[in-house]
Amino acid sequence: MCGIVGYIGTKEAKPILLGGLKRLEYRGYDSAGIAVIDQAMSQVKSIGKISSLEKKMANQEFPGSLGIAHTRWATHGQPSDINAHPHIDCQGIIALVHNGIIENYQSLRQLLMQEGHEFVSETDTEVLVHLIEKHYEGNNLEQAVQRALLQSQGAYGIVVVSSSEPNKLVAARNGSPLVLGIKKGEYFVASDVAALLPYTRQVIYLNDGEMVTMDRDGYKVTNLFNQKIDKEIEKIKWDLAMIEKGGFPHFMLKEIYEQPQAISNTLSGRVKGGQNIVHLRSLDGDIIKKLPHINSIKILACGTSWHAGLVAAFLMEKVLRIPVTCEQASEFRYRSPVIQPGTLAISISQSGETADTKGAVELVKELGAYNLGIVNVVGSTIARLVDGGVYLHAGPEIGVASTKAFSCQVTALSILNLGLSKILDRSQPLPSGKPRVPDIDFKKIVDELLILPEKVEQVLKGVYDIKSKRGIVHKIAEELQDKNNFLYLGRGYNYPIALEGALKLKEISYIHAEGYSAAEMKHGPIALIDKEMPVVIIAPSDSEEPISYDKIASNAEVVRARGGRIIAIVNEGDKIISNMAEWVIEIPNTLAHLVPILATIPLQLLAYEIAVLRGNDPDMPRNLAKSVTVE
Repeated sequence: MCGIVGYIGTKEAKPILLGGLKRLEYRGYDSAGIAVIDQAMSQVKSIGKISSLEKKMANQEFPGSLGIAHTRWATHGQPSDINAHPHIDCQGIIALVHNGIIENYQSLRQLLMQEGHEFVSETDTEVLVHLIEKHYEGNNLEQAVQRALLQSQGAYGIVVVSSSEPNKLVAARNGSPLVLGIKKGEYFVASDVAALLPYTRQVIYLNDGEMVTMDRDGYKVTNLFNQKIDKEIEKIKWDLAMIEKGGFPHFMLKEIYEQPQAISNTLSGRVKGGQNIVHLRSLDGDIIKKLPHINSIKILACGTSWHAGLVAAFLMEKVLRIPVTCEQASEFRYRSPVIQPGTLAISISQSGETADTKGAVELVKELGAYNLGIVNVVGSTIARLVDGGVYLHAGPEIGVASTKAFSCQVTALSILNLGLSKILDRSQPLPSGKPRVPDIDFKKIVDELLILPEKVEQVLKGVYDIKSKRGIVHKIAEELQDKNNFLYLGRGYNYPIALEGALKLKEISYIHAEGYSAAEMKHGPIALIDKEMPVVIIAPSDSEEPISYDKIASNAEVVRARGGRIIAIVNEGDKIISNMAEWVIEIPNTLAHLVPILATIPLQLLAYEIAVLRGNDPDMPRNLAKSVTVE
């Protein structure tokens, strides 16, 4: 994933492009570059963060009100000044920025080299600018772009300019997001709306196979065969303050602390206290005619979203009494899955642009499944592909390591589970004749969801102190920051939280960490335990399944007997597992399937604090980008 910004208008392009890059730096930060056109093209590129590019530009003038910029997350070619974007054609006339992968770049490169084109970088992207040059006749940039893209295979979001046509900006997408920003006399294009917010809220989201040509008088959207496409202008509801740090040292910490409000936003209007109904648009309209016929569910997701999906799979299979599996979309899309009639696919993606999840959605649609999405970004590709779904309304998540989106995903899936239970009760009654969720339990779950934000706030206050840095999480992080390995153990609903806790630590602290079902410990992981091994045990008491607590208490005893250093996440007042642990983190009591939301918060904070103590930037972990929009 890379950050792309383009501008054409009446203002100086340089500050607009740099400002946009800064708001998109979370999308890629190994190199950056900018090209501005006035009478001629001015270009500069730099390895490193945006600040390195700014220093390089400090003593140079970049006049012009047309330009493109890029912040890179390397796929082809190591990070370097030469491999950074924009890429330029042989004549120095055309400049291009690109997010994606051109799969047939090697054959195209050979063809172009035979025709005399000279390549200077190791990237697949440079093929595109030379291919456009091949087709360019000097006054029809959009036609040259169309012809080049028709020869290209793979994923792309591109923006192209030419000094021969200083009143034109061309952009196109296939698999990598692009959004057009509209303002009188000015037009913007970016890979994320975050870059557009200071300038406009009027946007158009491009779909795959679409291209937009802009000049200072207007814009035109077409397909690659130059057929005009009418697009609806949408309004961004986020404001600029939501994508700024607001006094926090990092976006990650800010977003951890935004979780109470984010969960409230996910719940808003969908459940009401004391009621046994949920209000979801995804369960209304045409799709309601299909949902009563579902007999199995496949949840499709990657990374943190997959962990939220695992929690939901355990819950839905228990409640709905139909088969439910949670699939890693990156593997699922390349298998030969059997999709029976009546299969519901639920796809989860914070960005709505995750390439593998998008591919899985397209596959299950082709195979005849009904499709719902759990997505945060309004207007994103997956949101448009599915038949219906639930927007999280969590607000923009800038931190690469997902935090508030996870909590909101589990919340949204809990609400969806309640809605589906009502639909299936009407169409597929259980043999017992009893409802899947009796009214009294339904109301209890709704009421517990509504007080969940307060309990999240309670966890935040209880385990972490931003000012004094004297909370339990600080103490654990200071003691264990130099360890090279961690184990995370959980059972039932908390097994996915063991996976999620380990993932967070790996992502931002670069410590090797593994999450396991505690039940699997004796099947191999126990060999790793010694006095140097921190072991995080997620062990809240479970009134719904008390045997689970007894089992994990036994697992904790095994760890202690082998000298493992136990960090226990338990309910307030716990007396058994707490006595085995070196450190105890208490969370409030809640329903078993909502415990993952409360239990994951101290793990997010622990990963964050260890990362900071080790000198890492948790917002910009090495080798990672926010959304995986290319394979």
